[in-house]
This record gives sequence, C-alpha cells and structure tokens, in this order.
Amino acid sequence: MRYFTVFISFLLLMSCATSKKIVERPITFNEERNQLTLEYLSSRYGLEQESPFITPKMIVLHWTEIPTLQKSFEAFYNSKLPDFRSEIKSSSGLNVSSQFLVDQDGTIYRLMDETTMARHVIGLNHCAIGIENVGGTAQTPLTKKQIMANIWLVKYLSKKYGIEYLIGHYEYTNFEGHELWLEKDDAYRTQKTDPGAGFLNAVKEGTKKFKFKPTPAPLKHI
Repeated sequence: MRYFTVFISFLLLMSCATSKKIVERPITFNEERNQLTLEYLSSRYGLEQESPFITPKMIVLHWTEIPTLQKSFEAFYNSKLPDFRSEIKSSSGLNVSSQFLVDQDGTIYRLMDETTMARHVIGLNHCAIGIENVGGTAQTPLTKKQIMANIWLVKYLSKKYGIEYLIGHYEYTNFEGHELWLEKDDAYRTQKTDPGAGFLNAVKEGTKKFKFKPTPAPLKHI
C-alpha cells in the first residue's frame, strides 16, 4: 500500500510537470458515418437529433487490445463496422470509435470532435467521451506514460465540460437503471474488463480533486 501511494505521488508530480499537447489524427467522419451515428442515437436511445452532438457528462477509459498505434487507429478509421464484429453488428453498422487514442509512449491523439458521439460504450455513448489506450494485453500492457497522459487528459476535459463520472469500460453495466442509461435492448450487452482496475484507480487518484461522483453499485437482477 505504501509503495502504491508513493508510486501515485510520483505519477502526479510527473503529470503536472509534463507539458502535454493533443495531436490531431482524425478518423473518417463523412456523411455515411454521420447518418449511421444519427440512426444509432435514434434506434438505440430514442434520441432524434439533426446532428450527432453530445453533452459530455462522463469519461470512459478503455484499452484497444491491439499492440500498435497504427493498427488501433485503423480499427476505428472506417465508417462502417467490419463483418467480423458480428457480436455487435446486428445492433448497428456504425463502426466503433473513440474521441481520443493514447499511444504507449503517452502521446494523445484526437480522433474526432469531443462533442460528437462515438460508439465505444453500450447505453452511454450519448453522454460519454471515450479514451482508448493502445495495448492492454499480456504482451503489450498499458504503461506508466499512458497513466500520466490519461490523468492529464481527464483534467483537460473536466475543465471544459461538466464531467460527473470517470469510469472504466468494465463498469458500464453498473449504470443500468440510472438516469443516464438509454439503451433500449435488454439483451444488448458485452462483457468488458478494460482498462483494468489498477489503471482506472491510478487515473482516479490523479484526478480526485474534481470529486467525480462514485460509480453506481451494480443493479441486482432477480
């Protein structure tokens, strides 16, 4: 426990001392993706909108489970979901994406506008900014530099928007029954473990001054 506290203090010091910048690396957001996003908002959430605008209230941390920046970027780049993602393609043809992608060396890339909906978390895309982190496998674990970059980015976003929650992707089903939860299909769920509890807790510790609301307890199914 003492080691963990010292480690977090070191990360906080480093994240404050490091001058970060966001590198623009946009994925495709053409008319096709725009229409697919509007259809997703309508069919999954019952939201009829003229533009895919969101009001961010939550930040969701992820890992890509892909070992390189380029391959991770390519996974999000196209508008339509590839055929091999059959477990979620039946719900929408919109490709998965995220507003941000953080490389193993801590470089932060903005893939799309922060207030445009990205498909990265069931039930909550309409109010959530996603941060994807390259890696997350035994061979390519997430790094200390990614922790520092996530702390910096969460601080940056929290100063701009009314962020209420900071969660890991694995916690998303805790919001079933919450006022922010809008997914209509009770059968549309996937099991997630990203970005790992240790990574999430380190980022939460580094951003605790923002006093995010606690993640709800899981809903008990009878």
